[in-house]
Amino acid sequence: MEFPLANRIEKLPPYLFADLRRKIAAKKAAGVKVISLGIGDPDSPTPQPVIGEMIRTVTNSADPDRHRYGCDCPVAELPDAIKRFYSRRYGVDLENGQIAVTSGSKDAIVQLCLGLLNPGDLGIAPQPGYPTYNIGHVFCSANTWHLPLRKTNGWLPDFGEIPLEVSQQAKLLWLNYPNNPTTAVAPPDFFREAVEFGRRHNILICHDSAYSENAYDGYKSPSILEVPGAADTAVEFYSLSKGFSMTGWRVGCVVGNPSAVKALRLVKENADNGMLRAIQFAAAKALDSIETLVPPINAVYKRRRDMVAEALDKAGWPVDIPRATIYVWAPVPEKYHGSSAAFAEDLLERAAVAVTPGRGYGVTGDGYYRISLTYPDAIIREALDRIRQLAEK
Repeated sequence: MEFPLANRIEKLPPYLFADLRRKIAAKKAAGVKVISLGIGDPDSPTPQPVIGEMIRTVTNSADPDRHRYGCDCPVAELPDAIKRFYSRRYGVDLENGQIAVTSGSKDAIVQLCLGLLNPGDLGIAPQPGYPTYNIGHVFCSANTWHLPLRKTNGWLPDFGEIPLEVSQQAKLLWLNYPNNPTTAVAPPDFFREAVEFGRRHNILICHDSAYSENAYDGYKSPSILEVPGAADTAVEFYSLSKGFSMTGWRVGCVVGNPSAVKALRLVKENADNGMLRAIQFAAAKALDSIETLVPPINAVYKRRRDMVAEALDKAGWPVDIPRATIYVWAPVPEKYHGSSAAFAEDLLERAAVAVTPGRGYGVTGDGYYRISLTYPDAIIREALDRIRQLAEK
């Protein structure tokens, strides 16, 4: 017996990384040794102090609640650590009503949409951009207006391109800096402009700050909440996944506008039961130790970033050096006439190297491809050798 999918599911685009995994699996099944540089899942282990805190708290028999629902027995130390981190890092003071602890960012993006969007509502999402912003809208039977990002504007959106009727209808606008996939960073003046746009049109600005900790060459990413009055019209998604090599732990937070945070909490209260207390303790430990835990992780990514940039430059395919994120965003070589899909397919077929085509992030991402730095050095070197050989041909 086969049951039909809900209409909203049928409207979902093919998920970018699921499609990539299928193509890689097909090649491997044919006996090809494929090297993937496509998925942004850190290979470095979670820092030992965080693991140690997890072990200590999960085995602490003095805590009778350690295996109970995380929502029924939340760990006060985690929101307190979030407050300390935002105060120490950004000079932003958060109240309890401005913090929702989340299972990373991906779930929270969809959950916030469920808390705020009705069928037929409108959200604005960047293009190229993380597919989950639009997916959150689809799950609510809402619509998406895609705000183009272009290299000529430093991969920052031009709010003047948004038609008045879209500004009048939209409820949410998604931003993401440091940016996936383009690796662009945003100056504080940009966030001031975004906050003013949201205030002027009564739009919630949703800033996805998932890559804030992955920064190099002295760069420090700002928070949108540093803008005076930003919490009136903005929320920020913070995740420990990439900065602390904790993708599988699924822990983060959403902070800012109290009414939006409340909406997210209401969805979570009815849809999940929180996270294991030991993970909450470990996340608090991570945030309180960020100054010592993150730099060694970033040193690995910086080394790999430089390795990739140097190799591509020698192959005649130069790239801009990213100041943040765990990716390299590279232009498609001229012979492929701007088709990222054609390049990615040729690279997979002829060199058995998988990269992420920019077209998967939206039409304005075509002409580029993304390389992830989350693979061991030896794997990246071998992939770069294959790419060089293909370039020479």
